[in-house]
Amino acid sequence: MRSTDNRRIVLASRPKGAPTPENFRFETVATPALGEGEVLVRNQFLSLDPYMRGRMSDAKSYAQPIAIDAVMGAGTVGRVVASKDKNFAEGDAVLAFGGWQDYAVVEAKDLAKLPAGLDHPSYALSILGMPGFTAWHGLLKIGEPKPNETVVVAAASGPVGSIVGQIAKLKGARVIGIAGGPDKCRTVVEDFGFDACLDRKAADFAEQLKKAVPDGIDVYFENVGGQVFDAVLPLLNVHARVPVCGLIASYNATSLPDGPDRLPLLAGTLLRQRIRMQGFIISDHYGDEFADFQRDMSSWVAAGKVKIIEDVVEGLKNAPDAFIGLLEGQNFGKLVVKIAD
Repeated sequence: MRSTDNRRIVLASRPKGAPTPENFRFETVATPALGEGEVLVRNQFLSLDPYMRGRMSDAKSYAQPIAIDAVMGAGTVGRVVASKDKNFAEGDAVLAFGGWQDYAVVEAKDLAKLPAGLDHPSYALSILGMPGFTAWHGLLKIGEPKPNETVVVAAASGPVGSIVGQIAKLKGARVIGIAGGPDKCRTVVEDFGFDACLDRKAADFAEQLKKAVPDGIDVYFENVGGQVFDAVLPLLNVHARVPVCGLIASYNATSLPDGPDRLPLLAGTLLRQRIRMQGFIISDHYGDEFADFQRDMSSWVAAGKVKIIEDVVEGLKNAPDAFIGLLEGQNFGKLVVKIAD
């Protein structure tokens, strides 16, 4: 590959239901020219996250959909190759929204410079970046856990859920995780320090959850929806708080689920139990909260109080299969793709 070539993966078609490899196209094009105030970044790591499934569709959402034939969007960590902005120089480590490609031309105002010599530069995409910030805001600003309360976390082995549980433990709560499979549950307890973890795939999952929370649930961090939320709903205490971060169980759905209308049950429970159920989009909060998050999380990571497990996939060509697997729960920890040394 010539140094002027840029390998990239674009959206070839919109998925109907679960994404397939045919929805993506791998291609090589010329590296874009650099204009004034722009920076050319060589991406080293790119982040794969569930929200990308929503942007592959053209349904109305909080962000514009990815256009057909456009590069798949993603947060990236990389190095500056060339710069036409005085604030960035060749070799600087940067955080960008560089997408699924080798090289990205980014406006300088949209870049964040990273400290030189980071031991784990990909952490800027996980525990010190968007997933960590999502966990911090959702739990502390909406969930507001108190000592001795019971916090239940869906998708507890994932990059957001695992951090939610660790922060909740720092705040003195009893923390129950929910994950897909015994191996993930073992990691949630042994590596992340949760008090217990339940396998959502177990036939008696709902009964196990009821026994695990004898005093009910004070905070439920929602990442999943579906049958997991069905089991949680009747266990929510008066004045429970439910931060709604994601609903991965329904991201590939093409219609409403079968069965009776559950809206009256949900609305009635929210009313009787005086529950606060609040959705949030983390991009709304960078301006006024990100510095506080970085202060807290950096100190916790340095002290060994909060940690992350990364699932690193080698090679840009493997990004589509890795993303499809992410939506099926095949990843173990924060999923990143390494595309350069």
